[in-house]
Amino acid sequence: MRLRTLPLALVVATCTFFGFAAGPAQADDISPPGANDWTCKPSAAHPYPVVLVHGTFENMAKNWSVLSPQIKDAGYCVFALNYGNDATAHIADSAQELHTFVDSVLGATGAKKVDLVGHSQGGMMPRYYLDFLGGATKVDELVGIVPSNHGTTNPLTIPTGYAGCDACTEQMAGSPFLTHLNANGDTVPGPDYTVITTTHDEVVTPYTSAFLDGPAQRVTNVTLQDRCPLDTFEHDQSPNDPVVAQWVLNALGRSGPADPAFTPHCT
Repeated sequence: MRLRTLPLALVVATCTFFGFAAGPAQADDISPPGANDWTCKPSAAHPYPVVLVHGTFENMAKNWSVLSPQIKDAGYCVFALNYGNDATAHIADSAQELHTFVDSVLGATGAKKVDLVGHSQGGMMPRYYLDFLGGATKVDELVGIVPSNHGTTNPLTIPTGYAGCDACTEQMAGSPFLTHLNANGDTVPGPDYTVITTTHDEVVTPYTSAFLDGPAQRVTNVTLQDRCPLDTFEHDQSPNDPVVAQWVLNALGRSGPADPAFTPHCT
């Protein structure tokens, strides 16, 4: 089905649902605040640069305008990329772009590894990089914010995919891509994994499909409302949630994934 055959209302609703807010286009080369200082050298306290990976229909400037400067202010070298035509391309191709970008960050900073923080598809796609492109030796931790690790049951992914978003159909629960990604388990040896979810997620449904199976010392699954019951942040805005930021910094600031006993300050 081609885009011109879809009712306009459906296209608009679907794009909005996946986190794309209609408005002025942002230039692809605009970095979020605090990111992409290629002269930055990691400190002994924070030896791993942080690479931010945006979600579907997003770009780095929009997705990370709030969280990027918070990570930078905490003392990290922060980098972000745009990939996959606003993350609508085939996910395996996007993972190759991440592979190239991480190598550039390691080359510029002299670091041995990076930490990855991703939103939605950006929290799931790096797993392909870890599993199939050699990324496990270059990544210390993957922090996924409402990641689509096991796909979504939301039916709006179908018309969106037919409208030219290959990544959308690949994120449907049970898709051949996700079946391949998860066939050998949710994790690979080496990196630690933190997953942050919200019960108000209307895109990755059910929200528990974001969770990863793995040993407790290497995997922490967080539901925001378990600590902050009144937190109302949903899928699109979750990277802007102050509580999410606390969980991200907790994961980045310790050996291993986020501390499951961590108690954030509820806002």
